[in-house]
Amino acid sequence: MRVLLIDDEKELVTTLSERLELRGIDNDWATSGEAGLELARKQAYDCVVVDLKMPGLGGLDTIRAIRQEQPDTRVIILTGHSAGEEMEGAQDLGTYRYLVKPVDIEDLLNLMQD
Repeated sequence: MRVLLIDDEKELVTTLSERLELRGIDNDWATSGEAGLELARKQAYDCVVVDLKMPGLGGLDTIRAIRQEQPDTRVIILTGHSAGEEMEGAQDLGTYRYLVKPVDIEDLLNLMQD
C-alpha cells in the first residue's frame, strides 16, 4: 500500500508518516494541497489522506484535482473541524470516509485497509 498524507500541520503529518512507516506502509507527505497534487502527478497512491482546511489550495480543491489524476484512489479526510457543508462537498467528490483530529492511528489504518 502506498499512501499520500496532505496536511498543513507539519508536525502532525510527519508523525503520521513515521507511524505508518513503522507499520510497513510506504508513504509520502506534503504540507500543502499544491505540493500534494505535485506528488500525485508523479506517483500513484492507493490512499490519500487530506486535511480540509489548508491555506492556498484547500482540501476540497485538492481532492477534486487528485480525482482527475487518480480517479480510483481512496480518499480519507482528516479534519479538525466538523464542517458540515464542506463534508457534503467532499462526499460528492467520492471521499471514502473522514476522521476528526486527533486521530487514532489504528482507526486510520483500519480505514486505509478496509
